[in-house]
Amino acid sequence: MSATAHDLVVTPRGLLFQGRYYPCTVGRGGITDEKREGDGATPRGVHNIVGLLFRPDRIARPTDWALPIHIGDLWSDDPNHSDYNHMVRAPYGHSHERLRRSDPMYDLILITDWNWPNAEKGKGSAIFIHQWRRPTYPTAGCIGLRRRDLLGIAKALRPESRLIIR
Repeated sequence: MSATAHDLVVTPRGLLFQGRYYPCTVGRGGITDEKREGDGATPRGVHNIVGLLFRPDRIARPTDWALPIHIGDLWSDDPNHSDYNHMVRAPYGHSHERLRRSDPMYDLILITDWNWPNAEKGKGSAIFIHQWRRPTYPTAGCIGLRRRDLLGIAKALRPESRLIIR
């Protein structure tokens, strides 16, 4: 399947979007065809962008389809729970990630359909595109971008945009 102008394509040169390369980071485990929960790897393949979340107390809504991240919003990463790889709300007594963080990493999150909506136990969760910690610093399996690049890309995305990891 070939990429379109609205797709985000991760290449060795960076993330290609609308004819421009953006520096990006991938998971500390590299890119893999055999993604597993906790391996730190980024799953190779074609992934749909199925959601866009933002912190309304920190940034303006980037698109009309972006949803706010509220206090208590979490993402389940517990492969033994029925909510695995889905957004959940606190209180939640199982393993999870907080979406409303004190750092800016999740101020804007593009959600992919990796292992979603029908999550396969242990195949990996929370594969997002988000702000990187710093240049060249790997993620836990997501794609990381500079804040200004992430904001610009989010504003130009279309509902049919995909993340292609080669």
